[in-house]
Amino acid sequence: MNQLRGIMATRTFDDKYPGQPFVQTDNSLESRKELSDKFLGIYNDTGSQRFWQISVIFGVLFGIGLLGYFWKIFVTKDPGDFGYYAALFSFLMTTSAGAPMVAIGPRIANAHWRRSISRVAEIWTLIGTVNLIVFLPLLWVMPSLDNGRRSLVFYWEAKGDWWFPFLIKFSGHIWTTVSIITLIVLGIALLWVSVMPDLALIRDNAPDGWRKKWASRLSRGWIGSSWQWNWQRHRMGTLGALYFMMLVLTHFFISTEFLMVHVPGWIDSLYPITHAHNALQGGVATVMLTMFVVSRIGPYRHYISLDQFHGLGKLLLALSLLWFWFWFCSFMIFWYGKKPSEQAILKLFVHGPYFPVFLAEFFFVFFIPWWTMVWNPVRRSVWGPAIIAISVLIGTFLDRVRMYVSTWDVAGISADKLAANGGQFSDEYPRNMMLNMTILDDPAFDRIMIIKNFEGLPVPTSAVLPTAIDGVIILGFVSGAVFLYMMASRLIPVINIWEQKELLLYNAEVQFHRAKVKVMGKPR
Repeated sequence: MNQLRGIMATRTFDDKYPGQPFVQTDNSLESRKELSDKFLGIYNDTGSQRFWQISVIFGVLFGIGLLGYFWKIFVTKDPGDFGYYAALFSFLMTTSAGAPMVAIGPRIANAHWRRSISRVAEIWTLIGTVNLIVFLPLLWVMPSLDNGRRSLVFYWEAKGDWWFPFLIKFSGHIWTTVSIITLIVLGIALLWVSVMPDLALIRDNAPDGWRKKWASRLSRGWIGSSWQWNWQRHRMGTLGALYFMMLVLTHFFISTEFLMVHVPGWIDSLYPITHAHNALQGGVATVMLTMFVVSRIGPYRHYISLDQFHGLGKLLLALSLLWFWFWFCSFMIFWYGKKPSEQAILKLFVHGPYFPVFLAEFFFVFFIPWWTMVWNPVRRSVWGPAIIAISVLIGTFLDRVRMYVSTWDVAGISADKLAANGGQFSDEYPRNMMLNMTILDDPAFDRIMIIKNFEGLPVPTSAVLPTAIDGVIILGFVSGAVFLYMMASRLIPVINIWEQKELLLYNAEVQFHRAKVKVMGKPR
């Protein structure tokens, strides 16, 4: 077979197998035209009635979520009440921001099975705009560094013009914001470069209308020259690599500035990369569920087949096993250390009031995928990986609730709560001497409390339950992400047309003894 791989599809190999030439591939002008017409026919379809009914439902839920969003901004003042809101932001960043890696990673590895789902993954980059909307209120909840809170960013009493002290005080806010915006810009740029040949196809073949005008503007004069194809290949490789690096950096800032620094005594050098790994796992699960819906409910059943579910299922199994490795490595540090602060960390996150959440998360995100995906009948099916993807997404959301809600509960604990629990507090310290405490920097707070020693702070005895506003916001913005994706599918072809046509160049069949063997060429 290795000898067959190096032979072009249009050549014969009479020296090895006389009279048995390669079967001619479908890479003809007629075949490419037929393939383009099929995808353009699906694209030009206005959508079924069921599609628009579901879109309206998600759109209405998104509108209701926006109402809860503004209520949260203007009414809620206690930072401890933003726990579920922060968990929602982290969950959206974990799933939607990690989804494009399903297109980037296999493309770098020259995997052919990803061609049918690369665009499915890339469209999720547009959800970064929703993530940015959710992120902005957290900047106001987070205090500046001059109140003494912990941070990985160095702080000192800067002097000079107003802008320099401002940059120092809000450096954590600035770095996180810049990383998120850069990630969004890189993702949208990657999608644009990828969709440019398909937009040119729509420009030249679609009927007159707003879609053709939209495609004409964004195709930027694409004619498919050799220079343009080389330009696209190199730009996609560069943007994909930069997106991956920025994804890790963004989750590094989110996990430190919005999570770890709020719990005194929580020192774990592995957790930021654990947070980034969760994004890869959540992204794979998101794409798995998306391509199941697109192939089984949408019109692309013949293009998203078992190969895609099998290939992505193996990645999901590997990432689920890796989840346990990351968790256990961090767990051992605190369990073997046995310092009072480390024991308090374990009680807060593992065996304390959030133990039921941790147990459910453990089963959904690790045990169920591990115990089911090891079996070939489940992994090599369509329904099996899709159901496991739902399990992983549920477990990922529970993980974000467990980590962020408990952390922001500790960060936003009031003096009354601390006194009721027998902790230490004081009201005579000025605002700029706050230690190990995050408060809402608002003049409305007339009592300023300082936690002088985390070892004297009892772990909350009960878990924080979501309010009705929290439920509305979570349901609304998750629906908003789905709604934006559905609307984008009416503008951008969900299946990458040019990659499907490129596949014809690498796909051939050959008579190998008594059987016909499919020979796949390797891209350059």
